[in-house]
Amino acid sequence: QVQLVETGGGLVQPGGSLRLSCAASGSIVSLNAMRWYRQTPGKERELVAAITSGGSTDYADSVKGRFTISTDNAKNTGYLQMDSLKSEDTAVYYCYAILVVRGNINYAAQFWGKGTLVTVSS
Repeated sequence: QVQLVETGGGLVQPGGSLRLSCAASGSIVSLNAMRWYRQTPGKERELVAAITSGGSTDYADSVKGRFTISTDNAKNTGYLQMDSLKSEDTAVYYCYAILVVRGNINYAAQFWGKGTLVTVSS
């Protein structure tokens, strides 16, 4: 079964750092693109960072200069490096990826992880 699993969430003090991982498993041919979203109670899910298959990146204004998205396509894994964390960054973080899945004919499909909680608190 193809799935995405996020790891790396936890409790960190303001100004600290965390690195989130999003690993794809199953019959994966390639990782084409990845996005990270976050959501807090009462708010819409927010796009935080995105990376294309060509390596182009984009970030929400609130995290520019502090977060870095990357992928290791050989490992079918993506990362979100979070530095200079603020209390406002507290949220459940979700990864989203477009994966090429091996089949009788290979096909591209969209997948979501279940999320990992990041809490920034003093």
